Amino acid sequence: MDRYVYLDNNGTTRMADEVISFIHENDVLYGNASSMHALGRQAASGIDWARGEVAALIDSDKDSIIFTSGATESNNTVFSIFRDRIDGGDKRNRIVTSTIEHPATIETMKYLKAKGYRIDFCPVDSVGRVKLDELEAMIGPDTALVSVMLGNNETGTIQPVKEAAALAHKHGAFFHTDATQAIGKIEVSVKDLDVDYLSLSGHKFYGPKGIGVLYARHGVPLSPFMHGGHQEGGMRAGTYNNQAIFGLGKAAEIARGSVAEEHDKLWAMREALRKGIEERIPDVVINGSNDEALCLPGTLNVSFPRAEGESILLYLDLEGIEVSTGSACATGSLEPSYVLLASGLPVELAHGSVRFSFGRYNTMEDVDYVLEKLPPIIERIRNMSTRKV
Repeated sequence: MDRYVYLDNNGTTRMADEVISFIHENDVLYGNASSMHALGRQAASGIDWARGEVAALIDSDKDSIIFTSGATESNNTVFSIFRDRIDGGDKRNRIVTSTIEHPATIETMKYLKAKGYRIDFCPVDSVGRVKLDELEAMIGPDTALVSVMLGNNETGTIQPVKEAAALAHKHGAFFHTDATQAIGKIEVSVKDLDVDYLSLSGHKFYGPKGIGVLYARHGVPLSPFMHGGHQEGGMRAGTYNNQAIFGLGKAAEIARGSVAEEHDKLWAMREALRKGIEERIPDVVINGSNDEALCLPGTLNVSFPRAEGESILLYLDLEGIEVSTGSACATGSLEPSYVLLASGLPVELAHGSVRFSFGRYNTMEDVDYVLEKLPPIIERIRNMSTRKV
């Protein structure tokens, strides 16, 4: 193996060195932040600092930030709020989402639909972008909540969240966005987007795993997903995970100061790989948008006809190149990507897709290495496929 190249940053990022150091520096703050003694107050002060850093990153009020275990919990918290309202007889008894959401949303919506709840899935266009005209047609006086992600984890397509939120509010519905993939890569302002709820996870922007946030605008419906304690204003029971929260705060502080620079760096590597693949490998399909304004900067999803995505992944892994065939939360399924199928991609191309996702620690040398190793791998797999036929 000549080199190790990690290109699965949409699955998870490594913790930043500064975050690791910061966590260790604050190991002494192990007190229960709900306690009134000195060590408890010191821990609470650190948590308050982290809350402020996350709030600043998404242009939010500090007291609108609720710490959770991650975006999956944050999403489920929002959905449970509206499930309970519907169960309570609210005349708004329908939820609208899109066909390309993360499994944390899609699987929850499928579960609710199987239980008899009214769930509508808005279609997307050929680049995986929500069709706003069809979304508006689905929203009516019976709609309680609209949920559309900000940036897709498989294709990188940026969704028209600001416009979608305006449509929801126009019809009296609340709006939620899962912004997990977008945080740290593009500017995200809850005020500009005008969303009611927003979810994020720390491990997607070089923070710890197992820690995330639910942003909830002042005055929106709220009820705890987990009961048992007074933490987070009674909205999220459980003893505070001090070190993870401190790490999240540090990651947010770093991201806020580097988002523009990081965007440009990631986009340059993404484009270098895209152009190199198109020049060196015949018959490829780029999934999603190549418009910089419509695509998360570090995400490149490519289909290679006559080559299975899983085979490509395994061959690349042998060369020290780590990639994905889709969402890490859907790994283990041999089914083609539902995100790509929803965008109109044929089953064969969806099966032959690979996601390359760049991060802060990648370099142009990584791109060169992939472009050295990938073409012969695709040729080998295609030749094997031809011989089998």
